[in-house]
Amino acid sequence: MRAEVAVRETAELGEGPTWDPAAERLIWVDILGSRVHTFEPGSGRRTVLATEQHVGAAKPRAGGGLVVNLRDGVGCYSADGAFSWLHREPVPGRRGNDAAVAPDGALWAGSMAYDERHGGGNLIRLAPDGTATEILDDVTVSNGTGWSPDGTLMYYVDTATSRIDVFDVDGEHISNRQELATVEKGAGLPDGLTVDADGCVWVALWDGGALRRYTPSGALDRVIPLPVRRPTACAFGGPDLRDLYVSTARVGLTRPTPLAGSLLVLPDAGQGLAQPVFG
Repeated sequence: MRAEVAVRETAELGEGPTWDPAAERLIWVDILGSRVHTFEPGSGRRTVLATEQHVGAAKPRAGGGLVVNLRDGVGCYSADGAFSWLHREPVPGRRGNDAAVAPDGALWAGSMAYDERHGGGNLIRLAPDGTATEILDDVTVSNGTGWSPDGTLMYYVDTATSRIDVFDVDGEHISNRQELATVEKGAGLPDGLTVDADGCVWVALWDGGALRRYTPSGALDRVIPLPVRRPTACAFGGPDLRDLYVSTARVGLTRPTPLAGSLLVLPDAGQGLAQPVFG
C-alpha cells in the first residue's frame, strides 16, 4: 500500500480530512493558516475558504454549509457563505482543535492550549441547537475522536497521553474509559483517527511518519509508512469510501520533506464508514 499525492499543498498544520457525501468532496483544514480546503476527486476542483481565526476542524452540515471549530468556539457557514457563531466561549491562550460528528448529528469538539500545557483543553458536545455540554476537562491536546460501527463505543486521543482510549457510549454520555492501545516511545504520537467498517481504528502518528490500524481488541495489525514526518489525521473518502486520505503538517520542521503539508491518499486502503453530518 503506497501513498499518493491527492493535493500538493504547503499547509502549516493540515488536519481533519472529512468526506462530504452530498458534494462528493474532501474537506480539510490548515489550522494555523486559517484555511478550509475542499477537493473534488472526480473533477479535481479545489476551493479555499479563509477564516478569521485559527480553525481546528470543519465538517459538513445538513442542508449545506460547514460547522467549524475555531479559536473562540464553534461557528457555522451557511451554504451561501454567511457566518454565525453557534457557541462562543473564548479562553485566552486556547484554541479549537480536532472535532467529529457523532451518530446522532452532534459535534464533539476538542480544544488545547497554544502552549500545550497539561489540562489546558477540553472536549465538548455541541447539539445542533447550540447547547454545549462539557464531556471531558483536564485534556492536554484533544485530538482524534470516532465511533464504532454500531455506535456503542467512542475512541478518543489526548495526544499527550500517547494512548488511544475507548469509552462506552449512551447517547451524549460516555463512561468506562479504558486504554485500547498505547503508542510506544520513539514511534511518534497518536493524532487524528478514523474507524473503518470492520471496527478497526486507523490513527496518524505525529513525528512517526506512519499510519497504524488497531483491531477492536487493541491489537496492532497494520503499519503504513508515509513520505512525511508529521501526518495528522486520516479519513475514508471517495464514492465507495475505500480511499484513505491523510492530512499532513510542516510546522516546526527545519527541513520538511517536499510533501509535508500536502493531502495524501492511499487508494483502496479498506472500507470506510459513512460519516454523519452535523445536525
